[in-house]
Amino acid sequence: MRFMMMIKSDEQSEAGALPDEQVFVEMGKYNDALTQAGALLAAEGLQPTSKGARVKFSRGKPTVTDGPFAEAKEVIAGYWIIRANSLQEAIEWAKRVPFEAGETPANSTGAGEVEVRQLFELEDFPVGEEESGWREKEAEWLAASEGSGQIGVGQQQGSAGKRFIIFRKADKDTEAGLMPSEELLTAMGQYNEALINAGIMLAGDGLHPSSKGARVRYSRGKRTVIDGPFTESKELIAGFTMIRASSKEEALDWVKRWPPVDGNGEAELEVRQVFDLEDLPPAASG
Repeated sequence: MRFMMMIKSDEQSEAGALPDEQVFVEMGKYNDALTQAGALLAAEGLQPTSKGARVKFSRGKPTVTDGPFAEAKEVIAGYWIIRANSLQEAIEWAKRVPFEAGETPANSTGAGEVEVRQLFELEDFPVGEEESGWREKEAEWLAASEGSGQIGVGQQQGSAGKRFIIFRKADKDTEAGLMPSEELLTAMGQYNEALINAGIMLAGDGLHPSSKGARVRYSRGKRTVIDGPFTESKELIAGFTMIRASSKEEALDWVKRWPPVDGNGEAELEVRQVFDLEDLPPAASG
């Protein structure tokens, strides 16, 4: 199984302040442990929401709202994608995130939160009697991208353009565990194919509802596990797509082409720039 572990923002990350060297060192050790266990598939940090935007579709019409966003505790500062045998195994990894590294003698009441969510696999989607071929194309792309290393940690660094992740926000249907219609799967397949043909798609997956997930909350040196589901569906993530674009504006142009999510054309997406190695200080990137 694959799981996405999303670390929540705080005032420091939303202010655009980079962690100190000790945090980078401890995070490096944590990532090394994941790698040595054969669990790490991807790991990325996100620029603050001041460099991002949200696109809300109403009746199929997109409206763009530039960041920053007020609810810092609910936005995402970074994530890992790991492979684990169960949710419990993924939670054990989430418990090991080194939140203590960010504490100082003057501030030993550090806090943080990681949300653990299972990713959909192709076999999770029921096989329809009349499929459009989206499944075969998705399988071909996944095989090709894994073979080229596109989805791995730190891959594609130095390529032209910046990386942006598009988060699709959850709604009552995704949180209820309703599977997308064949029509929507076909439309998303066509959209992904356009991204692939443009040479800008790097990754993309859907997330199981939060009822199949958990949160690990760190406060005053103690870690607490909270099982899903979670109530704030408007801030939960239902899926993501990562692309490479020359600017936020170009990324938004692609987001505006997002297929309608339901019959009313309602959806909300968040566009965030991903940190690249050149954005980090030498001590962190080396």
